Amino acid sequence: MDGNEAGRVLIAGGGIAGLAMRRALRRAGIPALTLERRREPADGGLAINLPGNAVRALAQLGLAEALGAVGAPVRRREYRTERGRLLFAVDEAAFWGAEAGPRCVRRADLARLLTGDGPADDIRYGCAIAAIRQRADSVTVACTDGTTESGGLLVGADGVHSRVRGEVFGAQALGAALLAPASWRFMAPNPGIDAWTLWAGSGGLFLLIPVDADEVYGWVSVGGSGARGHDLAAVRGVFAAFPPPVRDTLEAVLADSGRVHHSPLEEVRIPAWTRDRVVLAGDAAHATAPVWAQGAALALEDALVLAALLAERPDWRTVGPAYEALRRPRVTHVQAMTDRLSRTARMPGWARNLVLPVLGPRSYRATYAPLRIAPPGPARTRD
Repeated sequence: MDGNEAGRVLIAGGGIAGLAMRRALRRAGIPALTLERRREPADGGLAINLPGNAVRALAQLGLAEALGAVGAPVRRREYRTERGRLLFAVDEAAFWGAEAGPRCVRRADLARLLTGDGPADDIRYGCAIAAIRQRADSVTVACTDGTTESGGLLVGADGVHSRVRGEVFGAQALGAALLAPASWRFMAPNPGIDAWTLWAGSGGLFLLIPVDADEVYGWVSVGGSGARGHDLAAVRGVFAAFPPPVRDTLEAVLADSGRVHHSPLEEVRIPAWTRDRVVLAGDAAHATAPVWAQGAALALEDALVLAALLAERPDWRTVGPAYEALRRPRVTHVQAMTDRLSRTARMPGWARNLVLPVLGPRSYRATYAPLRIAPPGPARTRD
């Protein structure tokens, strides 16, 4: 391996986590090559909710102004019963402040911002990983197309079903989320809502977030036996008593089934994210249920912290343990708060409706207050 390869990072995965890592490394002046198993960029299709810490991380990646030109601000959260009664609301704009106001954007727009306008000759598509070999001074990846690539570090940013994690850390069963075993995501015409709005019933949850005046991003979960199949139409009865915005949106989505994406809720909770010259980031390391919308947010923060460590430390063998030590407390906090709200969501409806007006705002503050502080590590000290 030549000196140029020893000083570059290989990134497995060209999704949000991988593109964030690529951009963070570019801004730190570190060469990188991104290997994506798909043969072309994903079209994004759906949308993503970005809480304030994700917005702040994107600003650190130089994207504050560009982010403000896509999607829609999320100024308010509303938690409602299945009959539409408001349990509590949160003024998100006031909580996060003007510079870190949450935003809902299309995934395709976020991927475009992270990729940038220049040529992407440092991204190889159609390169699925077949094997990984580590040496004292390098790591080499063999791709299914017969090629090999080497670098000084490999970042596994390849999602919940990470090939890097399975190859290096061994096959580990994914955990089913406490919230529900399955969910569905979709885009739909906006039924007239102007806030992040969740309706919670005894059998399911229904969330809508405006992406603009004309379209919303939707997320649905169903508990119990209703979650065993992949067909959202088969569980439409769960939402029969929900208010018109829910029923009308559901019918509009089911009329065009190609808009619905079934997504089992699987979590990754493993004892180690690093091994020698391999590091896991984003969902590959710590996927969790989307209760607090921290999947992309934590991945963006991972990228900033890891890039800063790589820029500061000449010996990259020391970077993995330092990165994990800095990141794990924040991730553990999110996981604990996810479990707490998931247990509340699974309570009988009468009990949940009784406690949420009090516990809901407290949980919101307890979860997000620590996340308003920039993550510890070099990414913070260099601001």
